[in-house]
Amino acid sequence: MNMVFVFMKTQLKTYLNKYVQFTEQEIDIIFNHLIVENFKKKEFLLPQNAICKRRYFIIEGLVRLFYIDANGVEKTVLFGVENWWITNLDSFVKEIPSEKMIQALENTVVLSITREELEKLYRLVPKLERAFRKITENMLISIQRKDEVFMKKSSRERYSNLIRQIPDFANRVPQYMIASYLGISPEYLSELRKQD
Repeated sequence: MNMVFVFMKTQLKTYLNKYVQFTEQEIDIIFNHLIVENFKKKEFLLPQNAICKRRYFIIEGLVRLFYIDANGVEKTVLFGVENWWITNLDSFVKEIPSEKMIQALENTVVLSITREELEKLYRLVPKLERAFRKITENMLISIQRKDEVFMKKSSRERYSNLIRQIPDFANRVPQYMIASYLGISPEYLSELRKQD
C-alpha cells in the first residue's frame, strides 16, 4: 500500500476510533470498501436533482451543501471540512432526487461509499453501525445547536461561533457563502469582519 493510502487509512482510523474502538483488521475491511475520489474546486459531488448515491468522508478539502431558493438565490446549509462525513441524508436513504447540491470549494479528496456497500460493511463489521449511529447523533445535535444559535444569538455571535468551530474558515470560503450560511448580507458580514 502506498504512503498516500496509508495516510488516508490512518486518518479514517483515528476518526472512527473516537466513536468505537476498531481492530486493525476491521479498519482494513472498512477502508477496502471505500473509494478514493478527487474533486476539483467548484466541481459537484452531488448535482441538483441527482439521487445522492454516496456518503463522503473528507480527507482533504472543503465542500458545501446548498440549494437555490424560489428567487434563484443560493442558500448554504452546511460546510464540510477535513474529517467530516457529508451527504444529503434524505436523498441517500430514501433514494430520491436531491434539491440540495454538494460542491467542492477547494480541490477535495474524499473516501466515499454507496448505501449498498455501507449495509454490507455493517454486516462484516457490526461495530461500524454503532459508530455511524453516534456520528449521526452528533450531526443532529450539531444541527440543533446551530438552530438554537441562530435563534438566540446576534449575527456577530453567529459569525464568531462559526470561526471558532472551523479554523482558517474565513480565509477558505468566499464571503458571500459565509453570509448566505449566516443568513445575513455580504455587506453586513464585511462590517463584522472589520470589527474583528
